[in-house]
Amino acid sequence: MASASDKRKAAQLNEEGLLHYRRWEVEDAVRTFRQAAELDPNEPDHHLNLARALARFGDYEETLRALGNFLRTESDPALTERFERLFGNAMDEVELLLTEVMTQHELPLDVIGAAIQMWMEYRIAVGRRPLDVSDPAPWAAALDLTVRKVNFREAPLREIAKWYDARSSTVRKHHMDLVKTLDVMPCDYRYFRGNQNPLDKLVEAAAMLEELEERFRKL
Repeated sequence: MASASDKRKAAQLNEEGLLHYRRWEVEDAVRTFRQAAELDPNEPDHHLNLARALARFGDYEETLRALGNFLRTESDPALTERFERLFGNAMDEVELLLTEVMTQHELPLDVIGAAIQMWMEYRIAVGRRPLDVSDPAPWAAALDLTVRKVNFREAPLREIAKWYDARSSTVRKHHMDLVKTLDVMPCDYRYFRGNQNPLDKLVEAAAMLEELEERFRKL
């Protein structure tokens, strides 16, 4: 049982971790959430936030371990049931529909895989927020739309919504939620499956500019 002092310190570390997470200081977020979980192991939010940070870091084995600790400490049955589905091998209804429609429209398997990865990471990143998947069609369409945008394979929103028999307004809302929750950017490295990511050139240009500035200032 954590002492009152440990609980306070863990709560403080959890807040620090959330700040690191929002700033994309992912390694620092993982470190502080892990410290919080060690100090107060019976607080489920420390484990859940650690899982969110680890998923963003791309360490899925450790993500599942953190989620397992969350499930052992969380008392909300609806929430535990939702996260327990992440441990299953079978595809859920969103993934099944997504795979079927994207395959019909001849998207490569790696792009389909990126959409499935995005859905898995979103379900973790959303945390305690309610997640209504009673109608899988607009979620599948939103994932299709978002991954297409990242990979320069865009199709009109109305057309994608029609493929999934979903309302365009709902697809748009879910797309915006995916982008905001996962902080998706153009050519996002997590979901881009092209041979060469255009962001690489921006990174190279930034490094070259920094080197030129350093040489310019050197006397």
